Amino acid sequence: MLFRAIQIQVRCMSSRSKVGFIGLGNMGGPMALNLVRKGHPVVVYDVFPESMTQLTDEGAIMVHHPAEVAEKADRIITMLPTSAHVKEVYQGEQGVFKSAKTGSLLIDCSTIEPDVSFNLSEEALKKGCVFLDAPVSGGTVGAKAGTLTFMVGGPENEYESAKPLLQDMGKNVVYCGKAGSGQAAKICNNMLLAISMIGTAETMNLGLRLGLDPKLLAGILNTSTGRCWSSEVYNPVPGILPNVPSSNNYEGGFGTALMTKDLGLAQTAATTTGTTIPLGSLAHQLYRLMVTRGLGKKDFSAIYAFLQEMENAK
Repeated sequence: MLFRAIQIQVRCMSSRSKVGFIGLGNMGGPMALNLVRKGHPVVVYDVFPESMTQLTDEGAIMVHHPAEVAEKADRIITMLPTSAHVKEVYQGEQGVFKSAKTGSLLIDCSTIEPDVSFNLSEEALKKGCVFLDAPVSGGTVGAKAGTLTFMVGGPENEYESAKPLLQDMGKNVVYCGKAGSGQAAKICNNMLLAISMIGTAETMNLGLRLGLDPKLLAGILNTSTGRCWSSEVYNPVPGILPNVPSSNNYEGGFGTALMTKDLGLAQTAATTTGTTIPLGSLAHQLYRLMVTRGLGKKDFSAIYAFLQEMENAK
């Protein structure tokens, strides 16, 4: 009966009630900005005040901690780096759960362990709220363009309630199943993304060493069987595509440290389920090595530059 009452309250909320957004980094910032520009009244918080400047300039309301977001907004979206950050934002001394109103819809778009999402959904239910895990794919390019894919876990009818809001930040919103299922899908996606980026970087590097023009080779790959997102949309070679991190000294985008974290989640899941992932494990080791070499803040497509660095060190 409690869950049914929560469902009714969530569905009755106005489509233009305040939206809270916590975590305004390379992904969260553009996502929140899309909501503002779609006409949503948005309340924002980030540990780095400067990340809120553009949003407040465009009409968002800045607050000082997650609990204050929950005081002012009935629908709250979080986009944070790790499980530890997510737990602190929801369960900390000034966390969302301290002041979340009954019937609030809580949507976490971070990529974290499925078990953490499941446990947070259980705690939210006890507090009279609904929690969905909704990690995203599409990178910073998709976040800015509003073309992200959301992978949603949680009660299916609440997914339907959240879908219009998510569609204002993305193109595809996919229901994956019970709480934690969205995280499971995202972990699998990012493992494949890391593997394909390494493959693209190796292929482009080999082609250049064979004397091929990089733009010519990329064009061939993108009209042939080697075509993939890493080559076509997010090519790791500087100068092939504008407005991607590789053409900006690998700044911005999805950091190598975060990709390493996600590959660690995949490794843990594989160990737990007894699944063999040789390429996933190798990708994890390569990205871990990049982090130890000081490339953690560079975009994960910097694997191309890292391979060249390894060759030059021979």
